[in-house]
Amino acid sequence: MLQMPKIIQGGMGVGVSNWRLAQAVSRLGQLGVVSGTALDQVMVRRLADGDEGGYMRRGFDAFPFPEMAKRIWSEYFQAGGKPSGAPYPTTPMHQRRDSRKLIELLMVSNFVEVFLAREGHLNKVGVNFLEKVQLPHLASIYGAMLAGVGYVLMGAGIPLHIPGVLDNFATGKAAEYKLAVTGAPADADTLMRFDPQEYAEGPLPQLERPKFLAIVSSNTLASTMLRRASGRVDGLIIESPTAGGHNAPPRGKNALDPTGQPVYGERDRVDVAELRRLNVPFWLAGGYGSTEKLREALAEGAAGVQVGTAFAFSEESGLRHDLKKMLVSQASQGTARVFTDPVASPTGFPFKVAQLAGTYSDAGVAATRTRLCDLGYLREAYWTDDGKIAYRCPAEPASSYLTKGGAIEETIGRKCLCNALLANIGYPQTRADGVAEPPLVTVGDDVNRVAAFLAPGRDSYAAADVVNSLLRGVAEEPISQPDVSLSVSS
Repeated sequence: MLQMPKIIQGGMGVGVSNWRLAQAVSRLGQLGVVSGTALDQVMVRRLADGDEGGYMRRGFDAFPFPEMAKRIWSEYFQAGGKPSGAPYPTTPMHQRRDSRKLIELLMVSNFVEVFLAREGHLNKVGVNFLEKVQLPHLASIYGAMLAGVGYVLMGAGIPLHIPGVLDNFATGKAAEYKLAVTGAPADADTLMRFDPQEYAEGPLPQLERPKFLAIVSSNTLASTMLRRASGRVDGLIIESPTAGGHNAPPRGKNALDPTGQPVYGERDRVDVAELRRLNVPFWLAGGYGSTEKLREALAEGAAGVQVGTAFAFSEESGLRHDLKKMLVSQASQGTARVFTDPVASPTGFPFKVAQLAGTYSDAGVAATRTRLCDLGYLREAYWTDDGKIAYRCPAEPASSYLTKGGAIEETIGRKCLCNALLANIGYPQTRADGVAEPPLVTVGDDVNRVAAFLAPGRDSYAAADVVNSLLRGVAEEPISQPDVSLSVSS
């Protein structure tokens, strides 16, 4: 990848943007991106299923701290896979001061995912994190850097402090990140800290500082990132409200349309001319999954586009095959429907949900699910009356949320995205009553457009079909490289 990519593959959901998808896109000279969200849980469940294909084993063998890798493998790998219908292993939820075991899980899981995405080619690979999921940040980023990640992307918040974290890790220093704690006094100690020296098994590997791309939704946030970030911001991804996953809330009055979806207006439109004046590369995202939109973005001065939905339904993505098949079939008929749910996400951000019978989007399915919070990635940290940090989630049982000082109205309509997103990729937790957690698929507003990537007579398409289609008429040929035997090191 000798120049900036015209296409950035979105870092979607939990495990949808997996190493296979990122590898496929990066092999073609564009930027493949793995999702770093809840990777520790994804890895634990892959190991519990017996590591089909032996891919995790390859990543574990390459990890630079072998004793750490051995501990995790010994605890979670189940030869032949767990019995059908048996629950997946559980791990404690993350806290400001995690146990060593949880920190090691974060390091190894992020390393393995990036390592596998980088295998067999020499192009850059990125990793995407959500700023709001703060507790795993430091160890996750360090693990990805151990694997030689080329780009770190972050949105769903204002990631002002991430560039400085990257700078510190690249020079072998400890890094800190301030945890957002509701109600904490100004002088409260809410810092999280990670020192690589405490985990290394020998001298620290020399690491390269990855480029940092901030995902923002407005001109104001774009200029704020460049003005106030703790280090260099190498580019911006400008995401519109039509993109899948979490959307920024509308600016101004939080009005809903007759269907109950947030209303976005003129204040939510980005001034591209103003972006050009910032003099940093930028990519446009949200409804840009076509040749025409890529050409439009390039004509406006963008370096390219970020595309999520089209890649989410490619053969390489981690989304469950049956869910892909249903939505691609609907898209072929132009009947796929997406609802921007203003309350589903515990974060309070609008969240785009594909309307599919039998999933969590179905009111009947949602009504029968027992509320609980056992993964906790989207919990809110809050300051207790006795001066401590505690955690709550509006998707947990309402009685528990109320005892933690939460308001009852915050619980209405909330859904457990943590469990649902793992179910989306085939790792649903099985409860004591034998019922498996339901999936909840998130896609962009342009979902019906994915049918354009299908060849005649086909009901599926590959990531390469997306890349080649987008670049048709934009570049003569997508840049590709022959396979090479590559051992990824730091």
